[in-house]
Amino acid sequence: MAVLAATAVIAVAVDQWVKHLSTENLDPGEPVRILGGLIYLSLMRNGGAAFSLGSDYTWIFPVITLVVVGVIGWLATRLRSVPWAVSLGLVLGGALGNLGDRLFRAPGPFQGHVVDMISLFAPNAEKFAVFNIADSCLTVGVCLAVLLELTGRQRDGTRLVNEKKTAPAEAAKEETA
Repeated sequence: MAVLAATAVIAVAVDQWVKHLSTENLDPGEPVRILGGLIYLSLMRNGGAAFSLGSDYTWIFPVITLVVVGVIGWLATRLRSVPWAVSLGLVLGGALGNLGDRLFRAPGPFQGHVVDMISLFAPNAEKFAVFNIADSCLTVGVCLAVLLELTGRQRDGTRLVNEKKTAPAEAAKEETA
């Protein structure tokens, strides 16, 4: 539980700090090129989800986020795995980072636009969607959760064993005994 909470707090803090620095120092019309053009800092405000999907239904994103936060809270009560705690902490931190924008930024509560600033390969989402730290945390957390599921790691700290792989080994043990 402590790992999940610490991961979420760090994710939210870094996300909000970078958003503050971006809104204070970046000009929306002048992207900043870094790492030889691999990354551009392009200040944008997004009313929708990834790739601005659902911009006309901004109110739904905070509602979905509150459900996700509730589910993570429920899962946390049985959590006994550090990798799962990191995964869920990243998802929680990313969700809360963007929820803060939805609730407290213009144009108003439950309709606020998320501050995005990271653009890959070209400025202003010319090659890929502009995103923020919270989006990155969400993506990494979900990918880690998928990897944990695929490798049989359970949230209670146990690991599922593939019966097909263990059956021949157990049969060989029984024959030699």
